[in-house]
Amino acid sequence: MTTDPDGRPRTVLVVGATGSVGRPAVREALRRGHRVRALVRHPQTARDLEPADLVAGDLTRAETLAAAVDGVDAVIFTHGSSVSKETVRAVDYGAVRNVLAALGGRRVRIALMSAVAVTNRQGRFNVELEAHDWKRRGERLVRLSGNEYTIVRPGWFDYNAPDERRIVMRQGDVRSACDPSDGVIARDQIARVLVACLGDDAAEHKTFELVAERGEEQADLTPLFAALDADAPRALDGVHDPVNLPLEGEPEHVLDDLRDLT
Repeated sequence: MTTDPDGRPRTVLVVGATGSVGRPAVREALRRGHRVRALVRHPQTARDLEPADLVAGDLTRAETLAAAVDGVDAVIFTHGSSVSKETVRAVDYGAVRNVLAALGGRRVRIALMSAVAVTNRQGRFNVELEAHDWKRRGERLVRLSGNEYTIVRPGWFDYNAPDERRIVMRQGDVRSACDPSDGVIARDQIARVLVACLGDDAAEHKTFELVAERGEEQADLTPLFAALDADAPRALDGVHDPVNLPLEGEPEHVLDDLRDLT
């Protein structure tokens, strides 16, 4: 991987760049001095993301992503859908699969945004849309891909009060009510953590839930990353996750995608 002298990736692709977390992630990556490439469907409608480089592509079609991944050192995934089971599968899972396919085995640093309570298979989001299952399947692809990665599971976006800025990282997905009691976090803080992951060795191979509690935001995130347990090498799931998505019940095409990575 080509990096800056301080270890930070030089060129960062943001997937989901026009979304509510993607936009602040683009801004944060630019602020930190990265060259940012924003994946968008229609560059002419995303000029507000400049000076990021706007690259056209459809995250549901791997064959359209060659230009997006060409030469990048890192990928931040901030994509997501909640329209239907089909779009959740095509977007939440498909974007991860397709970007990895477009990379063709070339190694990059990955920061993947997932969701708090993602291991709750009985919650409304999963019962109605299978949203959590497809996000977890995307997580699994990242873990098995051989890339350096961090998987961030943020709480409910912008439900935090003004004095709730102290960043807390949890593991094991122990709060899974699928409502704001699982934890809350500001979008700009999610973006900060996703970008910070890319240049911090302490964040490598970590999966965690990200929330905010009462108090001031910390200036240094490295001690928070360092306190977390790493996932087991090439593990399917996060280090302390419940074991409740067995392979024997998985769709055959998902198993094929996993086999391609092993």
